[in-house]
Amino acid sequence: MEPQYMTVDVPVGTLDVLEWPAIGAERGTVLALHGFPESPWEWEAVAGTLARQGLRVVAPAQRGYSTGARPEDVADYAIEYLGADALAVVDQLGLDSVHVLGHDWGASVAWWLAGHHPERVSSLTVVSVPHLTEFARALESDPDQRARSAYFALFRQAGKAEDVLLQDGARRLREMFDEHVSEELVARHLHLVGSRAGLTGALNWYRAMRRYDLPDISVPTTYLWGRDDPAIGRTGAEATASRMTGEYRFVPLSGVGHWIPEQAPDVVAAEVLDRVSSDAAPA
Repeated sequence: MEPQYMTVDVPVGTLDVLEWPAIGAERGTVLALHGFPESPWEWEAVAGTLARQGLRVVAPAQRGYSTGARPEDVADYAIEYLGADALAVVDQLGLDSVHVLGHDWGASVAWWLAGHHPERVSSLTVVSVPHLTEFARALESDPDQRARSAYFALFRQAGKAEDVLLQDGARRLREMFDEHVSEELVARHLHLVGSRAGLTGALNWYRAMRRYDLPDISVPTTYLWGRDDPAIGRTGAEATASRMTGEYRFVPLSGVGHWIPEQAPDVVAAEVLDRVSSDAAPA
């Protein structure tokens, strides 16, 4: 099914947003936050299933990815501002709270929202990235996670990273994806991040990154992690449970890598639906 298009004003410009309306009686709204180097289209398969089950899915092209919201200052990509953008979308929808779904960097923003604005998050479904404090601890103390995240050093080098990733027709960007991400979907992502301006906006998330000490999470939460994810090791994934004070479900997926929304969309949708069904107060 084809999404509708809308825009949302934020302090640094305008976000482009995809919306998959609910089919039939609406059961709530899911705010879906994409990762790197992707776009809102990563949620297409998941959103189709959710819409058929009565959920509206709203997926913004986040700061740096939307052509109308690409500030030049790296400081403008601090996670507080990324979270504020997400809340601006919720505010424009006229909602007090939503079900939040995030993958990769979008998962980081989702964790931030649940930790600092739990009253705005009816339920949380995070994909790939662990609780931010435990991810930071793993980066500091786990050799395996440090090795998996070694690419951060390149991504944080302004100019050089863009040169490396965009040369040969953005070959290295394309090679980040595996066979579970179609060429059509990669092309849609590269429409946003395949230009130098778009890639710089996306990489500025890495350049503004710092150690996040996130509160424990009281929001009902499901965390999906691919056992074959080359970027995220088990240390932070398994330690995430220690940061949960609310109802929590950990879903490790065998034979699944980093691109879980594309490789296992039915699993992601089912977990979101389970969270929505168990939520006593619809968003």
